[in-house]
Amino acid sequence: MDSRDLHNSGLSAGDIAELTAWRRDLHRTPELSGEEARTAEKVVGMLEPSEPDRILTGMGGHGVAAVYAGSKPGPSVLLRCELDALPIAELNDNLPHRSQVPGTAHLCGHDGHMAMLVATARWLGRNRPSHGRVILLFQPAEEDGSGAKRVIEDPRFSEIQPDFAFALHNWPGLPLGHAILSEGPAHCASRGMKIVLTGRTAHASQPETGLSPASALALLIEDLETLCAGEDAASPDFARANVTHARLGEAGFGTTPGDAELHVTLRTQKDDGMALLVQQAEDRVTAAAARWNLRSDISYHDIFRHCENAPEAVQVFRKALAAEDIPLHPANGPVRGSEDFGRFGDHARSALLLLGAGLDTPDLHNPDFDFPDELIPVGARLFAQIVTSLLD
Repeated sequence: MDSRDLHNSGLSAGDIAELTAWRRDLHRTPELSGEEARTAEKVVGMLEPSEPDRILTGMGGHGVAAVYAGSKPGPSVLLRCELDALPIAELNDNLPHRSQVPGTAHLCGHDGHMAMLVATARWLGRNRPSHGRVILLFQPAEEDGSGAKRVIEDPRFSEIQPDFAFALHNWPGLPLGHAILSEGPAHCASRGMKIVLTGRTAHASQPETGLSPASALALLIEDLETLCAGEDAASPDFARANVTHARLGEAGFGTTPGDAELHVTLRTQKDDGMALLVQQAEDRVTAAAARWNLRSDISYHDIFRHCENAPEAVQVFRKALAAEDIPLHPANGPVRGSEDFGRFGDHARSALLLLGAGLDTPDLHNPDFDFPDELIPVGARLFAQIVTSLLD
């Protein structure tokens, strides 16, 4: 990748070097979903020199939105990245900028996405749109699915209501700087189902005097995974129910357990399929609890809507890719992994693009993943092309 000027903005090799150093500083000091206070402060510090018309902080938690307005009325274009890191220990001893926070690391590349958007802020500071406005959104809590929802529910979201919304995500396994993009479903819907079964403890020598959930738990571990359907996410009936955690009572030998907990991740291509899968899973839980006279409680966590790419927004992205000579690969159905960016599709014509992080790069969420800095100017040029296409 080269460090040519970013769409005639004067974003130089020196700018890219500074942004790379800043990205690596973010990598050293990651913060989990909902805890991104220092990260947000660093973002504001980098945005202020570009003199946005307005900076909104505390959006939906620690979110930051910077507004750059043109001199004439026009559409509002939102460009979004994420603030949060993952609760995973980094295993990358040879990395000079490895995480300094135990058990927490930027292993999804959100640090790099932030650097791309700050680079775009510098371009906007030197190249204001002729009409309309650009909103740069640094969104909190993407990893647990709560961030986009909370930003949209923030009363101030009406002040930055977009007509278009765009985002990109780096993608290992795709050649560096190449892209994947398609209309329709881009990321699957998913949610975490937490099942608590409650019976009654007893002495281990007299299990008949208690109500153990052991048999119900064993049944559900097998039974729920039979709900899987479809060969891959390209199938409209695609469904997955994967057990991710199970606990029975407390460790010991003197007590027959009186409670159990089961975590299951439910995943479907689209939201309507999720509604059906939830009902099927709940029916299995209810039947198992009734069979062994247990109480069952179900709660849902990390709820992600499916992400749908609007045709109009995809066309804008395709135009930007062509202008930057970025090779475009066809998508083979939506990505199984989820993205809460899909919620912005309820309010704007939106699209999310996958940008290649390299064929030999560790996968996202792997303990040795590190964002490839060469993508910083590539992503920023794409965003600049989008702004130019819609607002100049």
